[in-house]
Amino acid sequence: MNEIENILTKQIEKYKTPSVQYVTFTKDSIIYKFIGGKADIKNKKKTTENTTYNAFSVTKTFTALAVLQLVEQGKIDIEQRVINYLPEFPYSPEITIRQLLNHSSGIPNPIPLHWIHLADEHKSFNRNNFFRQIFIKNNKTKSKPNEKYAYSNLGYVLLGQLIEKVSKISYEEYIHSNILQPLGIENGEMDFTITNTTQHAKGYHKKYSFSNAILGFMIDKSKFVDTTEGKWNSFNNFYVNGASYGGLIGTSDVFVKYIQELLNPNCKLLTDEYKKMLFTENFTNQGKPTGMCLSWFSGHLDGNKYFAHAGGGGGYYCEIRIYPDKGIGSVIMFNRTGMSDERFLDTLDKYVLNE
Repeated sequence: MNEIENILTKQIEKYKTPSVQYVTFTKDSIIYKFIGGKADIKNKKKTTENTTYNAFSVTKTFTALAVLQLVEQGKIDIEQRVINYLPEFPYSPEITIRQLLNHSSGIPNPIPLHWIHLADEHKSFNRNNFFRQIFIKNNKTKSKPNEKYAYSNLGYVLLGQLIEKVSKISYEEYIHSNILQPLGIENGEMDFTITNTTQHAKGYHKKYSFSNAILGFMIDKSKFVDTTEGKWNSFNNFYVNGASYGGLIGTSDVFVKYIQELLNPNCKLLTDEYKKMLFTENFTNQGKPTGMCLSWFSGHLDGNKYFAHAGGGGGYYCEIRIYPDKGIGSVIMFNRTGMSDERFLDTLDKYVLNE
């Protein structure tokens, strides 16, 4: 564990991130936890267990879980065409719900960095109007259904609409009532908005970096980027335009509770049959493995199978992971920009797995 502490301390000291939270655990206990750095550089505010971070695409695992809950209830058939549930579905009528979940639908994935709005614009923001225009501009699929794996945020926008259509409540309300509340999670610990600005980590982007130079081509920096704080540019609080592909904001401890429940053989969120479906890798029409289950990526670290998802965007980056054979999970959260799936947990979890 000293090696882990050294690695994460250096991330802060060498200005790789202002702060970091890392937790590794079993289904009923914490193995190791590291919390360090600043949630707010200017005000010298340290990150704590109660500090919240934007989780971005890790939200997709909640969306997939919600869909499978509705499948389990007999309200959705995962093999059915999406258009049977969403008559205004803008793509091929052959695409199924399963193909949306495992990113094999062929639906395009335009860069979503600019799909954001300020926190104080949230009450007046209409996501359906916004994405109606996005679907019009990106109305052609890139491949045939289940021809290949191709990640798509738009696919998960549509899954959010599906959840709302079938459940007859908002996506956010469904997640609160059917996932967060059963886990005993309060709104202040996780939500789709920042419920307590004093406990939310400010998002940062490295001032002197190539990515900062091109950031202005992706977002309106005069609107979304706040002050310079040392080596970092800070972001004004913002939300993504589509809650179902990347809207969750919360603490690392909440993700621990979430993954611990998925590790539990008597999971209260989903029965074993549907949990197995959630973590079954998809194969293309030609029988090629895709490395993607229903929202969860699959992989191996030192011979240990895992399921994982990353979430990144302006100001924040996080990863969650499950090692089912070991009965172990891990979570890491940074308040610095992440643009890709970094597999950062590979660097840390190997020390836990080899203990």
